Amino acid sequence: MSVAVIPRELIGSRDRYPLSGTRRWCKRVTDIAISLAALLLLSPILIACILIIKRSDPGPAIYSQWRVGMGGRLFRIYKLRTMRMKAESESGAVCARPDDERVIACCRWMRRSHVDELPQLINILTGQMSLVGPRPERPEIHTAVTRKLPEFEQRLSVKPGLTGLAQVRNGYTNDLPGCRCKLDYDLQYIQRAGLWMDIKLILSTIPKIWDREAC
Repeated sequence: MSVAVIPRELIGSRDRYPLSGTRRWCKRVTDIAISLAALLLLSPILIACILIIKRSDPGPAIYSQWRVGMGGRLFRIYKLRTMRMKAESESGAVCARPDDERVIACCRWMRRSHVDELPQLINILTGQMSLVGPRPERPEIHTAVTRKLPEFEQRLSVKPGLTGLAQVRNGYTNDLPGCRCKLDYDLQYIQRAGLWMDIKLILSTIPKIWDREAC
């Protein structure tokens, strides 16, 4: 599979961005408007999930985790905690599996439906993420994949997203060929990004949320 190429000077720059001018402003306004509305509308679900987690397992209901953002800058992503405390003390940084024994039993539906991702709306409001863009990887996973697939770094030319073309197409796994496929989708998005495409991807994400568990 051929992989599209984004000019390397776009990676790691605070001043250069594939979207510029009006399109960049529209994307940010859309991010703020939709994420704020979603937080207000979905707050009862979020509060219910927090109460379920608190009753099921000791520890915080919301946790943060380092992810690689635009330009390679690290940021803290927020998620509902659906795994037992210290679940990665033995396994290390790995992607969750559908039958993952580390997941709290009553919280499996939160992972299947991606409700555990709702706190990332805060990341969008603060400007660390966008509604649509490449999904942010954990530093350990990003480094491991980039060693084998240097082009993977080109995903960092835009803000990471809550959803993206790769998630909608659902055409990859977590192995190297899967990462190459994900990269191809993400670079297609970067080259074609626009408000209308973002809206279509957001709408297309809704029927996909029950398809799989995210990393």
